[in-house]
Amino acid sequence: MLATDKLTGSDIESAKQEFASNGYFVLRNMVSPERLTELHQILAEEFEKASKSGALFSGGGQVSGHLNCFPGAGARFAYDTLQEQGVVDLIKQLHPKVLRMPNIGCNFNLPGSRTQHYHLDRPFTRDFMIANVAVVDTVIENGAIELVPGTHQRFYKYTQFVLERCHRKGVRIPMNRGDVLVRSSNVWHRGMTNRTSVPRPMLAMTWEDGGSNDPDPFSAGGGAIRFLPNWFRPTRLGRFREQLFVKVPIAYSALRFARSLLDSEY
Repeated sequence: MLATDKLTGSDIESAKQEFASNGYFVLRNMVSPERLTELHQILAEEFEKASKSGALFSGGGQVSGHLNCFPGAGARFAYDTLQEQGVVDLIKQLHPKVLRMPNIGCNFNLPGSRTQHYHLDRPFTRDFMIANVAVVDTVIENGAIELVPGTHQRFYKYTQFVLERCHRKGVRIPMNRGDVLVRSSNVWHRGMTNRTSVPRPMLAMTWEDGGSNDPDPFSAGGGAIRFLPNWFRPTRLGRFREQLFVKVPIAYSALRFARSLLDSEY
């Protein structure tokens, strides 16, 4: 499929079947690699600038190596492309609560990052759709995401996920620049280690609670690129939890296991 092609009826039916079975599917060569290369360069320059100026927060994912990022107004072309090609309409067919434009983000996987624990992006009963666009070739070496197919079909407490050894079914999802991963937030997954010397960005368009409340989410904050905390808050407690996750991952797992025993939604 060329980056200018619209989804065919066959493409749509195949994607729907794969989504029903696995909770995700990949559409190849959907977004212009040339424009993504330009976006990648801008993101890399802004991260370098923020790092050298001391503007980045302490903790918040910097130790574990997974940051969030608002990619700015310059990423609008990626959404426009998905809309023109029928991908957004397909996502609306898959989830009736996709009502507005998406929230816009970017996973910024730093060199030397640690493998995350398996997780959902929100409680099972509050699921939403996600479209990830590969800004660069995303392979095993630089931290291609790992998903567990079919886990969107039922609710797992963390204890059940562990005791049933669901992780054994985990699948890595390599993508070329311009490929799109469409997935349910209810698919168990984890961010993986980036073993290269450069950050690996991945655009994320998400439709929590129907989508963005901003009529133009790409213009938020003046449309400027911003780097944001991921799992861990940039507070004293947040930094402690992040250090615990990195230095004693089994202890962090034990905390999650204990919480799952007490919390009916976890």
